[in-house]
Amino acid sequence: MKIIIAGDGKVGGSLARKLSAEGYDITLIDSNPKVLDASVERYDVMVVRGNCALMSVLSEAEIEKTQLLIAATSADEINLLCCLTAHKMNPNLHTIARIRNPEYSEQIYTMRDAFGLSLTVNPEKQTAVEIERLLKYPQFLSRDTFAKGRVELVELRINGDSVLKDVSLNELYGIVKCQVLVCAVRRNGQVETPDGNFVLQEGDRIYVTAPSDNLTIMLKNLGIITQKVKRVIICGGSKVSYYLAKILVQSGVFVEIIESNENRARQLAELLPNVDIVHGDASRKTLLESQGIDECDALITLTGMDELNMIISMYAKTCGVPQVITKVAHTDSSSIQDSLRLGSIVCPKDLCCDTIVGYVRALEAQTGAAISVHNIVDGQAEAVEFRVDEKTKHCGEPLKNIQLKNNMLIACITHKGKIEIPNGDSCFEEGDTVIVVSKGDVVMHQLNDIFQ
Repeated sequence: MKIIIAGDGKVGGSLARKLSAEGYDITLIDSNPKVLDASVERYDVMVVRGNCALMSVLSEAEIEKTQLLIAATSADEINLLCCLTAHKMNPNLHTIARIRNPEYSEQIYTMRDAFGLSLTVNPEKQTAVEIERLLKYPQFLSRDTFAKGRVELVELRINGDSVLKDVSLNELYGIVKCQVLVCAVRRNGQVETPDGNFVLQEGDRIYVTAPSDNLTIMLKNLGIITQKVKRVIICGGSKVSYYLAKILVQSGVFVEIIESNENRARQLAELLPNVDIVHGDASRKTLLESQGIDECDALITLTGMDELNMIISMYAKTCGVPQVITKVAHTDSSSIQDSLRLGSIVCPKDLCCDTIVGYVRALEAQTGAAISVHNIVDGQAEAVEFRVDEKTKHCGEPLKNIQLKNNMLIACITHKGKIEIPNGDSCFEEGDTVIVVSKGDVVMHQLNDIFQ
C-alpha cells in the first residue's frame, strides 16, 4: 500500500519509521530539506520537498496512485487544505488529518465529508483523556483499554514493599484472588515473556491484562488503597493542559495551572474560569511550595520541554506528592527515564501514532483487521485487539492444540460480552474479540497472522 505522510515532524517521523519498517511504500512531504535528508538516511522512504497543500507537490508525490494520505504538519489549516486538495485529485483516497486547535473540534466533525476526511486525530486531547484515566488509578503507570472499555492492560512497578516481590506467577491468583494475566515484564530494560515459574523481582514493570471490574479487586488484595483525586497542580499551560483541566473540572476536581507566559496565562484564565491560573515559573521551588505542592493529590508536568518536566516531576516525588505524571515528547531514552522517579509517563506522539497505525492495518486487511493497536513496554511489544470472523482459523479449537508463532500470546477472549482470561482449554468463536500480545518486530495485520 502506498502512503503519503505530509509533515516530517515528531508524528510524521515516527509514522515513517514504523510504517516503513512494516513494508509500506512511504513518501514524505516537507518543506525543510534537512529533515527530509535525515529521514532518507534513517528509513526506507521517498521524499518530496514542498508545500503539501499544492496540487503540483501532491502530483509529484504520485497522489493518484496513493491509497492513504496522513496530514501531520504543525498547522491545522494546512492539514485540512492538504486533505481537501488530495481528495479532489484522488476521490478514492483515504485521508487522516491531525487537528489540534480546540476551536475547530465541533466544526471539523460537522464538515468532515466536505474536507474529505476519513479520520481526524488530536494528540493533545488523547493525552488529556489518558491522563484523566491514570488519575483514577494512581498506582498504574499506564492503562490501555480494549473490548469497548471492558478489558484493560495496565502497567505496575514492583516496589520493595510490594506483596508481589519474589512471588512466582503460579502463586499470583492466591494473592490477587481474581482473573488477571501477566503478559509481559520489563526487567533491566529488556522484555520478558513470562511463564508460570517466572519470579517477580523489585524494580520489575509488569503488564497485566484484566477485566476492568477486576482492577479494583486486584488493588485491594495487593494492599493498595485508591483514593479519589481532589486537587491537581498542572505545570505548563499547553493545549493538553486546557483539555485536561476542562475534563477534571467537570469531575469536581480542583485544578491549578502554572504558566510562565503571561499572555498564555491570561488566555487560559478567560477560557477556563473555574480553574486557578498562576503566572509563574513552575520550576521554582518557592513557587511550588507557595502553591501547596505538599498538599496536592497529583502533579502533572505539561510544559513544552522534556527536561523541565522531568526535573519538576522528580522534585514533586521528593515532596511526597502521591501521584506524578510526566509528559515527554521523546521516548527514545526510555531506559534513562526508567532510572528516574517520574511517575507515569505519557507521550502524545505515541498515542497519536497508535491510532493511525491501527487505521492503516485495518485498511490493509479489511477482513479480520485489527480493532485497536497499543504499543506497550516502551514500544518493545504490542497489544492488538482482533475480531474473530468467518475466515479466522482454529475457531472452536482449544488453545492448547493451536500452535502460535514465537513471542505471541493470546491474553484475553471476549465472548458475547463475557470476558475470559484464557487457559489451555479456552477457545474462540466467530464474533468474539481476541487480544494478542506480541514481542519483537512481528507485524499483525489480521488474526490469522499469529498462527504457525
